Amino acid sequence: MPLSLRLGLAAFLIIPSLPAWAMDILPGLWEITPRGVHLGGQTLPDLGAVLAQLENLPPEQRQKMLDTLSQRGVQLAGRGVHVCLSEEQVRRRDLPMYDAQNGCTQTYTERSEQLWTFSFQCPDAAGQGETRLLSEREFITTLDSQFKAGAMLPDSGRLETHARWLSSDCGTRKPSMR
Repeated sequence: MPLSLRLGLAAFLIIPSLPAWAMDILPGLWEITPRGVHLGGQTLPDLGAVLAQLENLPPEQRQKMLDTLSQRGVQLAGRGVHVCLSEEQVRRRDLPMYDAQNGCTQTYTERSEQLWTFSFQCPDAAGQGETRLLSEREFITTLDSQFKAGAMLPDSGRLETHARWLSSDCGTRKPSMR
């Protein structure tokens, strides 16, 4: 699999882990679109290019990648990934963060009306980020990560995403879980 595809898909595994709100956001289906993914100083292709590369994989390899994303509550669709947030998650302000089952933790360093800053620690990565709420239907998150030796990724990365609410109905999409 080409390095740009592996790095692009690695970035999409981070997306559903991003924090979201200080003010209330709406439950339902959200589209999270990467605006800029940089790993090891290299700018990765946009989502359209990653999806085109994914389509060129052998069917069993493509399905394995899609299953991995789906297990993390992510569905590639539209201009980004689709993630479902339940009413309960929104009520508790409990967005599925980093995968605690894989030893990840997250700490908020500030929570104001329109800005949340946070840091995270995983076995293979650590970093910090911020989420700026634009409205109950839109937010922007930036994430700076440092990857540990042996993580099979470059030593650092930066991701910016734009999230927009699509619908109160998630369809068949299940809420993202920790």
